[in-house]
Amino acid sequence: MSRRRGMTTAAIAVAVAAPLVAGVAYAARSEPNASPPAAAIATGTAPVVRGTLTSRVRIGGALGYSGSYTVDHPGPPGVLTAAPRPGATIGRGGVLYRVADAPVRLLLGAVPVYRDLESGMSDGPDVRQLERNLVAMGFDPHRRITVDRHFSAATAAAIRRWEASWGRKPYQRTGRLGQGQIVFLPTALRVTQVPARVGAPVEPATTVLTGTSTNRAVIGQLDTAELATVRVGARVEVSLPDADPLPGRVAAIGLAATAEAEEDGGAATVPLTITFRPPPGFTLDEAPVDVDIVTGERRNVLLIPIAALLARPGGGYQVRLSDGSVVRVEPASFDENSGQVEIAGGLTEGQSVEVPAT
Repeated sequence: MSRRRGMTTAAIAVAVAAPLVAGVAYAARSEPNASPPAAAIATGTAPVVRGTLTSRVRIGGALGYSGSYTVDHPGPPGVLTAAPRPGATIGRGGVLYRVADAPVRLLLGAVPVYRDLESGMSDGPDVRQLERNLVAMGFDPHRRITVDRHFSAATAAAIRRWEASWGRKPYQRTGRLGQGQIVFLPTALRVTQVPARVGAPVEPATTVLTGTSTNRAVIGQLDTAELATVRVGARVEVSLPDADPLPGRVAAIGLAATAEAEEDGGAATVPLTITFRPPPGFTLDEAPVDVDIVTGERRNVLLIPIAALLARPGGGYQVRLSDGSVVRVEPASFDENSGQVEIAGGLTEGQSVEVPAT
């Protein structure tokens, strides 16, 4: 997985480099004994404005899917008779696989199956999960289920309606679900691997499938030096190949740091998961991408284009005003995405500064 370093500061160095080259010619015009530049540089002007500057961290990543899930067989032993192919997706109520031709179906929930679900059972969070799924799948048309921890007659009736949708005859409908009939996962599953072989015996707790969610995501690596500035929920922009940047969010920040090889700089990083909504018709399954993570905002500050900055003889920066005078300035924060820099001193709102013409 490729990862671009430098974050905000490296981007600044690149962004400022071009105007500094032009700045040699600008500065030469302001020095009385300087030789004239080899060629005139066309310029325009830009106003000094007051606004909001956004701080960002840029990382590289790879397009993929969020989450990592393992499906272990919860029922009695038997021969695996059917399993999906890698890349298949299974949603709520769908068949994950079959053992002895008996289907094991997917329901959504965080609590794993740990007992049979039937009338007379004690109350519990697994019952609430089951009832929530039965309602979501439309098997409580008369709205008699109260979604709670209690398995009621309405719960059993909804299960029988679900069994009817499988093609079971009335006398085959039990109104109960055994441990080997369902698996709870937090999300719909996109299958990545099938460790168990069709035709081979599977035991309780045998891993049959592994997969991810069906939600598109970017998986990247964040330098641990930037951990203090990035939080879960932070806004991001995802730059995909041949597409406009898309908004997204930081969904998860890993806890385990790894160090890169010494030839790559040896920086310690943690995995970062970015979720976003791809545009209609988006078909890329895997691709390298860039992600700009919003780490902060500075409101009501003076802003000028980065391209207006010129190298000042002896160090520091200056700008040329529209009237030809040169003013020393103090840059503060940079935003390479918008091409703006915050000016902490030397200018006032409403002035105009020279910038290279584009």
